[in-house]
Amino acid sequence: MSETEKSESALMAKASRSPRYWGFAQISFVVLMLSLMVLFIALGTWQVERLAEKEALLATVEARFDLAPQPFPASGNWDALDAQTLDYARFELAGTFDNAATVLVFTNLPDPAGRYGGVGYWVMAPFSLDGGGIVWVNRGFVPEAAAADFADGGDAPEGQVTIEAIARRPEQANSFTPEPDFEARREWVRNPGRLSAFLDNPAAPVAPATLDRIAGQPGDLPQGGETQITFPNRHLEYAGTWYLFAAITPIMLGFWLWRQRRPRNLAHEEKDN
Repeated sequence: MSETEKSESALMAKASRSPRYWGFAQISFVVLMLSLMVLFIALGTWQVERLAEKEALLATVEARFDLAPQPFPASGNWDALDAQTLDYARFELAGTFDNAATVLVFTNLPDPAGRYGGVGYWVMAPFSLDGGGIVWVNRGFVPEAAAADFADGGDAPEGQVTIEAIARRPEQANSFTPEPDFEARREWVRNPGRLSAFLDNPAAPVAPATLDRIAGQPGDLPQGGETQITFPNRHLEYAGTWYLFAAITPIMLGFWLWRQRRPRNLAHEEKDN
């Protein structure tokens, strides 16, 4: 072996024995991978929790939706009433529609139960109960092209009527929700508090939930029976995906760490040769 080869061999052997010091980039990469693993586990756990919530919702809807209609709670009890306890329950109510106070609430109905769907409006009318108080009733869906015909209630029932409807908890506005259009009588959420601002007497007691009318004759407008009672439930699939990512991440990190040791292993191999 020549002096040059001996010198190179000695340097490689020394390099193989000397510890490898990691720089900021290597340490950051390890921290990143470990952080991703923790994040993936957290996301998977969150989806498992969402799965439990969705299954509870489905059970509640199924239990309440199939019950016989019951009288709506009296207005004297509304202040202590939690709208969540009414959600999807069936009620029978007697009273009178105030059709002149109708408000159209913008919506998009991509998967209608009836003939009409797409962009349109919910026809929301205040319903004065015989026992006192007002309940906002969603008479049903109308497509955008027909909205003007129902701005004042359209062909709405007059006088005292008895209706069957399904309670829904209020929709909540957020920072992106536009303000109500009082002149055109247009709203964006089915929220009793916001809808009551359209009333001539906003101080009247208003129920904390809205009511969806059940389906009428096929083809009739407004189109009732559009209460959503089926929900997508892919949370178990999503949870499995996140947990799979969490399992793959340490494998990838281990392979990278093994690759980081390769130069030292190669030095030993070349020395042996």
